[in-house]
Amino acid sequence: MPKKRVIVIGGGAAGLMAAGQAAERGAEVILLEKMKRPGRKICISGKGRCNLTNSAAVPDFIEHFGKNGRFLRQAFSRFFAPDLVAFFQEKGLDVSLERGGRYFPTSGKAPDILKVFQAWLEQLGVTIKTNSPVDRIIFNDDQIEGVKIGKKTIQADAVIIATGGTSYPSTGSTGDGYALAEAAGHSIISVRPALVPLKVEGGVEPSLAGLEIRNCEVRLVIDGKQKRKLFGEFHVLKTSISGPVILTISGDAVDALQKKQKVEILLDLKPALSEQKLDGRLIRDFEKRHQEVFSEVLRGLLPASLIPLCLQHTAIPAKQLAGQISKKERKKLLHWLKEQRMEVIGHRPFSEAIVTAGGVKLSEVNPKTMESKFVSGLYIAGEVLDLNGNTGGYNLQAAFSTGWLAGRDAAKKS
Repeated sequence: MPKKRVIVIGGGAAGLMAAGQAAERGAEVILLEKMKRPGRKICISGKGRCNLTNSAAVPDFIEHFGKNGRFLRQAFSRFFAPDLVAFFQEKGLDVSLERGGRYFPTSGKAPDILKVFQAWLEQLGVTIKTNSPVDRIIFNDDQIEGVKIGKKTIQADAVIIATGGTSYPSTGSTGDGYALAEAAGHSIISVRPALVPLKVEGGVEPSLAGLEIRNCEVRLVIDGKQKRKLFGEFHVLKTSISGPVILTISGDAVDALQKKQKVEILLDLKPALSEQKLDGRLIRDFEKRHQEVFSEVLRGLLPASLIPLCLQHTAIPAKQLAGQISKKERKKLLHWLKEQRMEVIGHRPFSEAIVTAGGVKLSEVNPKTMESKFVSGLYIAGEVLDLNGNTGGYNLQAAFSTGWLAGRDAAKKS
């Protein structure tokens, strides 16, 4: 009896996992990748190191996806972080746990992840066709029949859409899956960049490009109301602000901007000290170093690249003796350290976004199998779904888990 055939569209994290799982369960699997080679986004993720997953427990993990995270409960109950770590270790890849509960390949090389998948799929006999963009999915009477690539038709018993979102389009993630799903009757929730650097009013001071502040507090304020407060790293790029805290709140900021709301970021450079305690420290510093100039005293408070900006904003002369700083000037410095206000006016493009927000409407997909509720034998997995989480390995785990579920059920369905 001939094997039934599963076609996987997209060779990213979800697609590679889906292809292997379907093949392990006896299906003939064809993976169609539009680029010259699969896994390009995996190879650049995590700054080339690939943050695979996170050690957070399932409830905490789900919270990192906001209100849509509940959709992942079924997938995570079947294949979660410990299973993923074991998956790679069983295939000879050492995985290490690092700060923030983040898992990386011990080698520190993201391409090693792709090598594991390529060896696994080759062993399983999966056919990988590159330079093969799918034009449309063929179905009849709500039943999958195959796919169309140019004039060529490839028949199939099940098809898995795992094309990714629209972030990092140079890797092949250009939103193709949205059109394929929409043609099958699915609704697409407005697609926008997430985990993306933000642009601020007045731009970025060129001298600050490359600045990284490890311990600060960022508050997101929308139309005058505080929406989120985070503690962590803040980075300044050439044209925007970034870092884990900014990336985490960027989705909410982008959504608010689309609604024409006023978006502000309040930066606290000394979050470990209350205003009262920080004021006390400033008084002691100025008294102890009363014969030193103000700019020298600032070296104990700020990174060197921030000192010129502080002098400019507080209007306290650089050569003024610390002992001559007035109470009014000290309070001005205190406010500057505790609350720098920046108005967000935009965001960087999809090419700089780590993930995509929006996508295929979750209520139209079976969370237990990833199968479409409209077309039997059609599955949707990974970033093409309306799911996006915070940085820290959450998004890749969601891709692997949904791909795992889709591949296994597609093999059963086929």
